[in-house]
Amino acid sequence: MQHSATNGDTDRMIRYDPHHFSEHFFEIRGTLLIEIAFRVLLTALWSAGVVWWHLHMWPIAMAATVHSLVGVALGLLLVFRTNASYDRYWEGRRLFGAIGNDLRNLARSANVHLAGDRDLVVQLVQWAAIFPYAAVSTLRGASDVGPVAQELTPEDRKELLNSPHLALHATKKMTVILKKAYDKGLITDHLNVALDSSVRHVIDSLGGCERIRRTPLPFAYVVHLRRALLIYCYTLPFTLVSDFGWFTVLAVALVSFIFLGIEEIGVEIEGPFGHDENDLPLDEICQTIYKNVYGLADIIEPAAPRDLDVRGL
Repeated sequence: MQHSATNGDTDRMIRYDPHHFSEHFFEIRGTLLIEIAFRVLLTALWSAGVVWWHLHMWPIAMAATVHSLVGVALGLLLVFRTNASYDRYWEGRRLFGAIGNDLRNLARSANVHLAGDRDLVVQLVQWAAIFPYAAVSTLRGASDVGPVAQELTPEDRKELLNSPHLALHATKKMTVILKKAYDKGLITDHLNVALDSSVRHVIDSLGGCERIRRTPLPFAYVVHLRRALLIYCYTLPFTLVSDFGWFTVLAVALVSFIFLGIEEIGVEIEGPFGHDENDLPLDEICQTIYKNVYGLADIIEPAAPRDLDVRGL
């Protein structure tokens, strides 16, 4: 399978101090203001048209009773939407934390129990360090296999880049190395099973990430929520115009900003494996795992680690 080159994108997650309220109040980057601005503007323009028609043509105000009841149901739908999206976001972070822990445990154990063959330790840790980069590439549809891939032999590097699944290829290589250690008598049956369980666990965690990546929220739910949002926002001025007059435009814009913003936040965080400001900092997590497993195995990192450019390979 041919993997295309990456475009050089890196994590853009925003770092902030939650204790400083005023510093973020007027922030635009990462707040989705740009994404919802046009929709809010349309509701404001529609409201202005409703107010003008009511004041200059004939009254078109309507009772707010039904609208109030719909607002309660809509609020519940938005809460469910946001909670479901955040569950996916947090589950993704938890799974990558588990990947890091399993690979650290593998490197720690290998450095002690495979000490009789230093080459096997180095090879195992190299593939362990490659795995998180390969997992992220799988989730993003990219081809970044991390800085450690530069240390592989040309044959291993070519085999990795041509594999149908980068991350699973790395786990296969780790299992092969453990089998070599077992055949050499470096580890017992029990220890081989224990070490291989770390490899199995990272595959399980990757499977959880792929489940999040490939299973969006049900289409019917998302579409119905958006239809309900639009109906609510575009009928709201009819219930306010008799009491608020031209201030209806401001009131509708404010309500639309809040409701549409909540819905857009759910959209933003339901897929946490990309490069957006609110996505998980996966490049940073991979770099941390890479440094940790090398440190646990007492391996000196390359002098200038950089992402492998696979173009031309």
